[in-house]
Amino acid sequence: MRLGRRLFNAIVLMWILIGVLAAWQRDYFQKPPTDCAHIGTVAMAIAAGPLNYLGENPRLAKCALQVPRPNG
Repeated sequence: MRLGRRLFNAIVLMWILIGVLAAWQRDYFQKPPTDCAHIGTVAMAIAAGPLNYLGENPRLAKCALQVPRPNG
C-alpha cells in the first residue's frame, strides 16, 4: 500500500515538474503577470504537464474574474 502511494506521489511530482519546465521554456516566468488570464495560462500549462510536449498549448484568453472597483 505504501509503495503504491509513493509511486503515485512520484508520478504527480514529475507531472508538475514537466509542466513547470514547459512553462519556463515558453517564457511564462520572464515577465510579471499582468492579469488573471496570464496567471491562468501559466497554471494550465503546469497542470497539462507532459501533454505540452504532445501538442497541447493551453491558453486562457479571457478571465471570468470580475474585481470590484472602488466607488469615487
